[in-house]
Amino acid sequence: MVLQSSGLSKVKDSLTQKIFLGNEPNAELIAILTVYFVQGILGLSRLAVSFFLKDELLLSPVQVSALFGIVLLPWMIKPVFGFISDGLPIFGYRRRPYLILSGILGTASWVSLATIVHTTWAATLAIALSSLSVAMSDVIVDSLVVERARGESQAKAGSLQSVCWGASAIGGLITAYFSGLLLQYFTTRTVFGITALFPLIVSGVAWLIAESPVSKDSQDNTNSLPIKHQLKQLRQAITQKTIWLPTAFIFVWQATPSADSAFFYFSTNELHFEPEFLGRVHLVTSFASLAGVWIFQRFLKSIPFRVIFAWSTVLSSILGMTMLLLVTHTNRRLGIDDHWFSLGDSVVLSVMGQIAFMQVMVLAARLCPSGVEATLFALLMSVFNSAGTVSRAFGALITYWLGITATNFESLWLLVLITNLSTLLPLPFINWLPAEEQTETPKDSEKPFLPDLMSELVLREPESKIVE
Repeated sequence: MVLQSSGLSKVKDSLTQKIFLGNEPNAELIAILTVYFVQGILGLSRLAVSFFLKDELLLSPVQVSALFGIVLLPWMIKPVFGFISDGLPIFGYRRRPYLILSGILGTASWVSLATIVHTTWAATLAIALSSLSVAMSDVIVDSLVVERARGESQAKAGSLQSVCWGASAIGGLITAYFSGLLLQYFTTRTVFGITALFPLIVSGVAWLIAESPVSKDSQDNTNSLPIKHQLKQLRQAITQKTIWLPTAFIFVWQATPSADSAFFYFSTNELHFEPEFLGRVHLVTSFASLAGVWIFQRFLKSIPFRVIFAWSTVLSSILGMTMLLLVTHTNRRLGIDDHWFSLGDSVVLSVMGQIAFMQVMVLAARLCPSGVEATLFALLMSVFNSAGTVSRAFGALITYWLGITATNFESLWLLVLITNLSTLLPLPFINWLPAEEQTETPKDSEKPFLPDLMSELVLREPESKIVE
């Protein structure tokens, strides 16, 4: 019995160190990791949404681009959810009820897509509510991770972030290929019905959150003042030139027009790529994104912001021009099959996109002063997502001007040229970024911000030729 107990203890210690990176696997940690895992696994419906809008609602590339810009709105106001959760407890609880509500909201939105949604406006509302569900749960679990990491060492906090990121990444990788494979055998509405099951898991594990009820007196005395003080600190922070100038650069950098929706129509209507192949591309590019993270951490994290932003912008623009070979079918004259060309090109662009995106995350973390770290980081990510909406709007407008439709791709090469050249527009403003190297404050990247990074990775794929 003693030997058996000793063996079980060693197994538990090994799992704690290797799987949970030293974090004690208690019920609350399992709940937090489950929420992040669900965020990743919701990618199962990504392709189904695109095909539903294209084939069943018969929307044009311009309309799809505009719709996706609208459904990003919840991610633009993430700090609001944090203030609501902190200032308006439900039955005395600040975290658990909001997680339960987010899960119910997510399930309701996917069930409606699977059953009663038949118009563009109804689809926009349902998809926006599903986006709201994920954004709300993301903010809540972010706050839980911040609370757990507050009393820990920087190394321990970093390991907590890493295991959370791993849970989300695993969920995303599991569904990357199946998002296309399921569409080979089932309808989009069936996929929506399957997806509706996962948000309920969030509502279920919410009961595992260790949270004590907040009395009205303690809420009035200990909660309102910190919020007012936090708002004051936040206002002081965003008025500093060293913060708003880099933030403005991030906005300009991210707001350049995108051709994502037009490429999805081109890949399915012109190149006749099947959903299974698009899922395979998504799987490969997901691994390529992880490779980009590794390359950044291994070789590029000590390079000054201005240098890596300048080079990544130029190289991404040049590499993006290779898509001209695909849209003009030049690759066929070179003897390169459309599938192989798309796959290889997507891998390279995903690696480059992820390296640039990691740089944004590190910069955002370093801009956050002490005292308002989580709130200001969420605000910076809201600016980033707002720029993404502007990018889609510009892309939709240019697509409309060029007359690109679901079947007419004669001017797609010009859209590719414009969108890739526009990525160079932020370069004249490169001096808005800090000039110092990242290694001057090496512990900044270990602040408890990675949960926000996870949700952004799930939401925003590095721009590539095949957009799902």
